[in-house]
Amino acid sequence: MWELFSYGVIHLWLEMAGIETIGQNTIAILKWQAGLPELISPENSDETLTLKVDEYLEGLKTKGLLTADAQGIWIQSELIPLHSHEGTIPIPGASLTKIATSLAALETWGPQHQFETLISTTGPITNGILRGDLVINGGSDPYFVWEEAIALGNTLEKLGINQVTGNLVIVGNFWINNQYNPVVAGQFLREGINSATWSRNVRSIYNRMPPGTPMPKVAIAGSVISQKSVSGKIPIIRHKSLPLVYILKTMNVESKNNLAERLAKNLGGAKVVQRKAAWSAGVSEAEIQLINGSGLGVENEISPRAVTAMLVAIQRYLQSSEWVIADLFPVSGYDTGTLRDQSRNIPLGAVVKTGTLNDVIALAGVFPTQEEGLVWFTMVNRSPYWEETRAEQDKFLQELVKRWGVVTSPRGIVPKINGDRLGLGDSRRNYIISGD
Repeated sequence: MWELFSYGVIHLWLEMAGIETIGQNTIAILKWQAGLPELISPENSDETLTLKVDEYLEGLKTKGLLTADAQGIWIQSELIPLHSHEGTIPIPGASLTKIATSLAALETWGPQHQFETLISTTGPITNGILRGDLVINGGSDPYFVWEEAIALGNTLEKLGINQVTGNLVIVGNFWINNQYNPVVAGQFLREGINSATWSRNVRSIYNRMPPGTPMPKVAIAGSVISQKSVSGKIPIIRHKSLPLVYILKTMNVESKNNLAERLAKNLGGAKVVQRKAAWSAGVSEAEIQLINGSGLGVENEISPRAVTAMLVAIQRYLQSSEWVIADLFPVSGYDTGTLRDQSRNIPLGAVVKTGTLNDVIALAGVFPTQEEGLVWFTMVNRSPYWEETRAEQDKFLQELVKRWGVVTSPRGIVPKINGDRLGLGDSRRNYIISGD
């Protein structure tokens, strides 16, 4: 059951039909839009499960936790639907929107993609002094933070630069710590590469970096300015971001809205994310309606079925890589982030994404069972009582695991990435450009 049994069945069926090759989303499109034989996608619903779902929803209603009739639930085993309660109707999903952003980013760039920032000079370096400008050419890195700035300062010192007589010039899309104004971002970078000017916040972040990390002191005498281009510059360092899979992991574990928004804008905007995610998951765009990449705003509406389809599409996409879906999302009992902040009691080993917005409490993911293999689910409840509703969601999932049997997580959903130790501030991602 652990190797997506249904994938193998569909692949065999396609071969029998004379189709030799299939695209990334062929299976999903056939399943959701065209339909497949009853063997693969039966129109059935587990009667006992239906009673469990009805009991769960009635319990929420009886306790006065619901504020609207619209409650969405979708549950499936591998690719076989088990239950749907308004599962094909788009509903505000809060941060479940980040699943769409994650899928679109993977499809566009791939898990190993790294955003590049080019550092150049406009003058000679003598006796530790750069007699010219330090130029930063931004490459739309969505997760350049204090640790990265400190590491860059250390690499500049390694090149023999302790002082800059000219300006710090920002070119292109350079952002740091959610600061998108180029001059403000440049001022942050100026602080980050010079420990003599660090604020208490920067010192606190430095103290969490690996012991022995040097404290850079690169002083810039001039101003921070923004220009469209700089001529005659000499490249000295090529900074590469964390691989995309690590960026997506922190975005989903911490549910970072600004990071999700920046990724969506890099992709071309919410409608591009919507189109890419729907295509990859094999669902109609009518079931994925987005206004941004983070989920802020009830105007972001996704059907529970589409949410699950996107999660399955991510796992399918990653099958040819070294990564698994658990490397992109929080894992119960392993990662912290929103799972710790919300004191969740989700079954151990479950890979999930949480979502909270006003009266929207959402949870989606996958957990392993003995009888049903990998069970994929999406639950969206409309309730302003966050803690109580989350507790009921967790209790419902625990009952499902108890019913189908607890099992150790298979390799396919065990993470390699620790969301608490991403490797920020690693100078090895600063590549010195030879002048030869």
